Amino acid sequence: MAKKTVADIDVKGKKVLMRVDFNVPLDDKQNVTNDNRIVQALPTIKHVLAGGGSLILMSHLGRPKGEPDAKYSLAPVAKRLGELLNKRVGFANDCIGEEVNAKSATMVPGDVMLLENVRFHKEETIKDKAAKEDAQLRQAKDAFAKQLADLADVYVDDAFGTAHRDNASMYTVPCMMGGKPRVSGFLIEKELKFLGETVENAEKPFVAILGGAKVSDKIAVIENLMTKVDTILIGGAMAYTFFKAQGQQVGNSLCENDFVEKATQLLEQAKEVGCQIVLPVDTVVATEFKADAENKVVEGDIPDDWEGLDIGPKTRDLFVSKLDGAKTIVWNGPMGVFEMEAFAAGTLAVAQAVADATAKGARSVIGGGDSASAIVNMGLEDQVSHISTGGGASLEFLEGKKFKCLEILDEK
Repeated sequence: MAKKTVADIDVKGKKVLMRVDFNVPLDDKQNVTNDNRIVQALPTIKHVLAGGGSLILMSHLGRPKGEPDAKYSLAPVAKRLGELLNKRVGFANDCIGEEVNAKSATMVPGDVMLLENVRFHKEETIKDKAAKEDAQLRQAKDAFAKQLADLADVYVDDAFGTAHRDNASMYTVPCMMGGKPRVSGFLIEKELKFLGETVENAEKPFVAILGGAKVSDKIAVIENLMTKVDTILIGGAMAYTFFKAQGQQVGNSLCENDFVEKATQLLEQAKEVGCQIVLPVDTVVATEFKADAENKVVEGDIPDDWEGLDIGPKTRDLFVSKLDGAKTIVWNGPMGVFEMEAFAAGTLAVAQAVADATAKGARSVIGGGDSASAIVNMGLEDQVSHISTGGGASLEFLEGKKFKCLEILDEK
């Protein structure tokens, strides 16, 4: 996907409208508790300002119900961004309307303004399919997007975390920019390079690690990756659906009975294409889903009234051995309930093994979400090649899906 980036255009004297992903956590006092997503956008922000442009930033935060809600305001984010840039960042109390237009009109090169949460308007999240089927919805979405598009001379997309969505600010706004430049920021460029190139041009051996709760969330990922990777390691609760597909007892473990047949098919498909799917050989089980619940390690069948909450020590050793010597690694999803210390050992072992393989020359891509949290919690974020900023987006990318909002950006 050879798309122009902000480095390919001249922004001097121009107003740049940039979609960022500032969906950051806030505490009860509206303080930003993790500014990683803001920090990730800084290279593009600084490039625009250094190039003589003025910058209007737009983002969502949380899931407000299409109307203003103080707990989802981006005002605290504007404050934190100003601290990181060491300069004043303006803030608009809405993302469209007279105040925004007036503030935009007075901006000069070097100015930065953050608009209020775009999801305070229900038009932002109207599904594009629904809009195509309903003229009134289409008109509303287009009218909202047009007001945003008219603010600037250039559109920059640097919000990979929402790249899989057809929200107005991600898709309809650039559609409304006419002949104006529509380019990616450096974060999008980095994500496409690592996710795209890693999967499509991987050096072998290529190992994928998939975990999390549901097989149903990862079916398309497994189907897409099995023709590209040598080995898929499966942990987390999704493993128990595969257990059942192989005739094993799973006790009270989370299991998607509706997908047992599909799990059987996936195992057969993998054999046919020469991909090895590796399942846990032992499991840490507990009497209930609690941090202090009685637990033990079992091999094979999981007893009645017990539930699997992590991969066992033999599986940890097995997975670590499969990662030793890998040249390319993609990881999406934890191996167990790693938020609870008693059931975190599997995820931590895999995280360390990925870091160790990277130190030996492997390229490692962590697919956001819980996997990213595990890497960061262990302090290993600088010991892997790339941590994606988009959990859902990275998952859909691994499924091989195309993102409309990226496809419409200008070609190089």
